[in-house]
Amino acid sequence: MITNASELPDDWQTSSHSTGNGACVQAHRKLKGTVRDSKDPSGPALEFTPEAWSMFCTWVATTFEV
Repeated sequence: MITNASELPDDWQTSSHSTGNGACVQAHRKLKGTVRDSKDPSGPALEFTPEAWSMFCTWVATTFEV
């Protein structure tokens, strides 16, 4: 876990399905598998292994209409 996500390069992506209320997770564009809470950009970021991130993305794509 990264304790301060603001120390990472500023290249975060918010889902196009986000309603703009600030309650979403952002994924880093270059550091695949790194996510943070959009409401707390200086808070922690989670890092997932490439395998875990791939499995999660596949699950989302097959479970929800994206």
